[in-house]
Amino acid sequence: MSIIKFTPDQLTYDASPIDATKVISGNPHQELSNVFTNVKDNFFCGVWRSTVGKWTIQYTEDEFCLLTRGLVILTDADGIEITIKAGDAFTIPAGFDGTWETLEDCEKYYAIYEDSAAHSEHQTFP
Repeated sequence: MSIIKFTPDQLTYDASPIDATKVISGNPHQELSNVFTNVKDNFFCGVWRSTVGKWTIQYTEDEFCLLTRGLVILTDADGIEITIKAGDAFTIPAGFDGTWETLEDCEKYYAIYEDSAAHSEHQTFP
């Protein structure tokens, strides 16, 4: 086993369509480059990016993120908003329900842990 180093300009991205029933505004598109998946298939790391838009999210996974480009607003089910700008690190816990709004095209590094009990749902990027 060896260390995996990744740099965004060396990655290949796959389109990951946002379910149209979850889109609130805009016509957002997202892409991801999953660089690492562990042998248990419940820990993932890579780079994710999206265009402008707003959609609902429901997390079954725990995610650590570092926004490297753009501006987003996360709003929880109680209406509490947090603005995240390039350079900000943040976590989204399993069980989070709310919205993701990309105000400027964005990109983030992510590390996701999916509890095996919830793993059948798999990732709900962002």
